[in-house]
Amino acid sequence: MEASKAYLAIVCLGIFAVMALSNAIVPVLPAFAGPSAWQGAIYAAYFFGAFLSTLPGGILADRHGSVPVIRVGLLMTVAAGILLFFTTTPVVVVIMRGCEGIGAGLFVAAALSYVNSRADHTRMSGYYMAMLNLGLVLGLIVAGLLAVRFAQPALGIGVFTLISLVVLGGSAVTGNRQILPSKSGGTANISAFIRDNVWLWYSAVILVGITGVVSSLYPKFSHDAPDTLGLWIAGMSIATIVTVLAVTRIPFPPVPVIRWSALFMAAGVLITYVTPLGFIILGSLAGVVMIAQMAYLSGVSDHQGLLMGLFSTASYLGMAILPFLAGVIADTGGFLAAFVVTAILGGTVVVTTGWYGCRPYCPAE
Repeated sequence: MEASKAYLAIVCLGIFAVMALSNAIVPVLPAFAGPSAWQGAIYAAYFFGAFLSTLPGGILADRHGSVPVIRVGLLMTVAAGILLFFTTTPVVVVIMRGCEGIGAGLFVAAALSYVNSRADHTRMSGYYMAMLNLGLVLGLIVAGLLAVRFAQPALGIGVFTLISLVVLGGSAVTGNRQILPSKSGGTANISAFIRDNVWLWYSAVILVGITGVVSSLYPKFSHDAPDTLGLWIAGMSIATIVTVLAVTRIPFPPVPVIRWSALFMAAGVLITYVTPLGFIILGSLAGVVMIAQMAYLSGVSDHQGLLMGLFSTASYLGMAILPFLAGVIADTGGFLAAFVVTAILGGTVVVTTGWYGCRPYCPAE
């Protein structure tokens, strides 16, 4: 039991460090590239790398256990962070951000597999998601403050790389006898899992992607100062932290919760068009959605690596595709059209949630 608790601490500290490092470059992007196109490439490279590696990471976790995949993910994160600290060449930075994303994808899939396979998965997933969002918030804030205070743009990257290195060292000395490979060896029929739960993957793409849409649209839409924008965007993650810690203490049926949350998120998008308080609404609902989705998937006692890989892949896909599509709509049809279309997409999740029944498993609704 003690080994299990120790490794759970490694998982939670690891996701904090990985997420903080991923956001540490955001406040200082101009120092790494001048043109907006290069800045966009640096930002997107991380999500592309994570998108590529989450599903393979989940499959590897099923075959070999979560521990080795978590360690490889942390190792890649640390290596990329060190190189990012010492270079500002845009091409190299894009490549390193891609490698950092690959490491994050491996870590996230394996860590989620471990968390969701535990008997106390609902409560532990709350702690995990809280640490994830705390990392996102502090990555932005600490990196920005350090860059201004010491006139060193990469200092935040260095700090969170060092924290990641400490976590990597902890993972190397922590017992892992209780974190075992899947009995199936990761040989599940991937197409069957995708087909039987297509509505769930769709909900992850849309509902997680919505948070990326409002974050990417709001700077140009609102014309607010960067510090004000940072506070609102950070507020969304803080709202998620509060929600995931609260909702995991309440028994709930996952499918209806996802459906109702999608409806309220669609309304939240429209509210965000009127007031930035919508960020708090969307952050709170996103926390409910993610916990409900993980609770639904926990109904499978085996193949958690594969399922969490698919879940993470769908989430990253939403973050990569929806903000881009919304940006195109905003440029061609205006911001109102972009917000309305995004809200409509959220509404489609209300209709599609639960389609095809719940094959081949369905937690009680």
